[in-house]
Amino acid sequence: MNPTHQAAALLTASNPFARGYDNLHIERLLLITYEDDCPPCCRPVHDAQAHLPDDELQLFPCLFNDDFAVISEGQSISDDLDERCQSTGLVRQVIYAVTGEMLNERHHLGDLYSLEEAQAMVHRLSFETGHYSRAWEISTAHLPEEAMLYLEGWISHSAPRQTGLLFEFFTLHDCSGIGCKLIGTPWTDDNLVKIEGRPYSSLRQDQLDAGTPEALVNVLYLAALADVRLLIFDPDAAVLDGLAIFDE
Repeated sequence: MNPTHQAAALLTASNPFARGYDNLHIERLLLITYEDDCPPCCRPVHDAQAHLPDDELQLFPCLFNDDFAVISEGQSISDDLDERCQSTGLVRQVIYAVTGEMLNERHHLGDLYSLEEAQAMVHRLSFETGHYSRAWEISTAHLPEEAMLYLEGWISHSAPRQTGLLFEFFTLHDCSGIGCKLIGTPWTDDNLVKIEGRPYSSLRQDQLDAGTPEALVNVLYLAALADVRLLIFDPDAAVLDGLAIFDE
């Protein structure tokens, strides 16, 4: 594995900045019981019967395979569908499964028993921006002395700056904190190729080549991967559980 990719994989194994879910999705499924010694299974209703309301699905016998189910009583089923479904069962319940993505992995969040309940859950989990949190304040204890000196040099203009690194630091005049604006988040390969024409490994190498301390690069990457836009380092802020600490 490429060293940059390996470092990124180790960093993201448990990202303390990750909060909430993106791309929330509702799927209508049929909870089916069949042979006595088999656990229930869930299948989506086939597109040919997707128009049927819940009360014409629930408690009806069905045919199903590994991919879908069709109601076999009171409905017209094509010979092709009949041949593709080798199992028979009974639809015990129509459920609405809610799923969401976190760090490009899809997670099952829960099952509801009506579309309205599922939509209400999605509404509660969603924010108008589509993101759970895009601003964080964390302790400077998460940065070693080298990184703090780098930030101070950036703010005082004593250190050379390079464009295209997708971050910008700024001072907070009423406190001793230093803010960072993260640009082009999330820093996934797909997103960076789309907006920058390059993967994260290229951005990371540019940041390191520009003299950005590796510990700072790692923190910014975790934050940007979780789609954080504003990150504030403050000696008076709380530490973030799960993030490396260099000075308590």
